[in-house]
Amino acid sequence: MSGRILDIITITCLFISAQFCQVLASDNAGGTEEDFVLRIYLPREITINDDCISLGQVSIIRGKESLVAKASGIALGRMLVPGQQIIIDRSIVLSRLACNGIPVSKVRLTGAEKIKVKQQQQIIKGGKFVELASLFLTKNLSDHSLAQLNPIWMPKGLVLPDASRNIKLSPRWVGGGARDRAKVQVGVFADGKEVGVREVTFRLKYNRRKVVALVDIPRGVPISRENVKIEETVSNYPEPANWDPPYGLIARSRIPANSTIRSHMVGPVNPPVIVKRNRTVAIRIERPGLLITAIGKAMQDGRAGDYIKVQNADSQRIIFARVNADGTVEPVF
Repeated sequence: MSGRILDIITITCLFISAQFCQVLASDNAGGTEEDFVLRIYLPREITINDDCISLGQVSIIRGKESLVAKASGIALGRMLVPGQQIIIDRSIVLSRLACNGIPVSKVRLTGAEKIKVKQQQQIIKGGKFVELASLFLTKNLSDHSLAQLNPIWMPKGLVLPDASRNIKLSPRWVGGGARDRAKVQVGVFADGKEVGVREVTFRLKYNRRKVVALVDIPRGVPISRENVKIEETVSNYPEPANWDPPYGLIARSRIPANSTIRSHMVGPVNPPVIVKRNRTVAIRIERPGLLITAIGKAMQDGRAGDYIKVQNADSQRIIFARVNADGTVEPVF
């Protein structure tokens, strides 16, 4: 009886040894053990918890400790939405290794030809909604002067009842809002049914130009390249489509050095007469919470910014008034 047991043990050991030798021969086909710096086994399918996929997460790596650590940290891609599946084949792995200084000739790959990588995700974090909404705006906003997209607040994360379902995130515009704001809603769909939504509001910043005085510019002096400079700046509002440097215009009042020159501070050399003598004009006084209007007669011709005499039609009193760009006059007290 003991002899039969001994024979069975002997046969089993010989079978295991033969199988082991066969595996070694298969693995070392095309080179010896010393020829390969790294040996990497690729499974057919693996599930990870992270957004970012690294080689160490999806494979078993053997070799010199420092090279194993280097290879383990090599990035292979990123999950953009929960429930997404990514296929990584051997060519991708070898390419990423080569880009990181590990030549293909020193790598032995075993296992599957392709890896199916899935993400185990139960919570969609607020940052994911912001990231997707930002990509959506960057792709769809037509204004090329857009400089920054700053989320005003971080939306709450969304807990999914079943992480194994087919999850899809779909961004869409939200109508209305100010020019310096943009709103995007991100709908979350599971198996084609919307199970949640998050709204992300961005504060927009635009690249534009501004004109800065290099020196003190007295009233009536023309604007030129010698007394101003053009600077790049970031603003809440985009630059007007018809914007041009104000060269050739004159200062309507003294402009201090280093101050930004705005449109109302300059005007044409010979501005047109907008109020003519003996014509009827509207007298307008506007203050916070107060608006008074009256009819008068201009006693002089006037251009925007000029001070002229105006006779009040009701009281017949003659007053001094400033001519506004819209043709009305404002009394000077």
